[in-house]
Amino acid sequence: MSTTCIEVEQQGAVRRLWMNRPEARNAQSKLMLDELDAALTEAQADADTRVVVIGGRGGHFSAGHDLKEAQLHRADFTVEERWAYEELRYFDYCMRLWDFPKPTIAQVQGACIAGGFMLANMCDLVVAADDALFGDPVTHTMGAVATEVLIHPWVMGLRQAKEMLYTGERLDATRAHAIGLVNRVVPRDELDARTLEMATRIAQTPPFAIKLLKRSLNRMLDVQGMREALTAHFDLHQLSHVSEEYQATRRAGLASAIGKGKSA
Repeated sequence: MSTTCIEVEQQGAVRRLWMNRPEARNAQSKLMLDELDAALTEAQADADTRVVVIGGRGGHFSAGHDLKEAQLHRADFTVEERWAYEELRYFDYCMRLWDFPKPTIAQVQGACIAGGFMLANMCDLVVAADDALFGDPVTHTMGAVATEVLIHPWVMGLRQAKEMLYTGERLDATRAHAIGLVNRVVPRDELDARTLEMATRIAQTPPFAIKLLKRSLNRMLDVQGMREALTAHFDLHQLSHVSEEYQATRRAGLASAIGKGKSA
């Protein structure tokens, strides 16, 4: 598979998928998201791959969706065009990762913001460096209703999610671990090795058994209504794009929200 924004690395039974736009803090462009989804499809088909790790090259996991690209190419999308684009690349791609039949680990350092936060929390486990910062300032800075997949309360609890979303503030790795958002916090210079160590141990589990176990665990949230709640939120997220509050952000330039988000 030839890629531009994703680097694929095989380490035994572990396949690492690296977002590779460090100069843009791994902001998720259209091409990056398409390549990541295609890379996951290849990893699923490869019988020798038992665990997938998603990480980011450079100092950051991901600063979220590429707002500069959005401003340049999609600022004047119709409601129908925006819906189709975001349903596929933001909602469907995320849910395919959530349903991915093999164990997945997000390896997080630096910024894990908005779309980056959404992506990391589609994974089964999160290993964070001690410099990791988690946040979703989308409502606070842009006037849109959070990210497209409102996974937040399902992975961190309702009150913690409300605080993050209402204030736009970020969580450091220590607090994220304390509330159960991440599994482990490790020194930054040990992040690669410690994540690989976890992934290698998981890869020793019989693959069919762990596939069924993951399906059963995810169904526990499905029967509580998670999937229906996520779908309903996506609809409201689209509605928020036609609000006057969001239009004001768009007129000012979507990319201007990046600076506001950094200060949140």
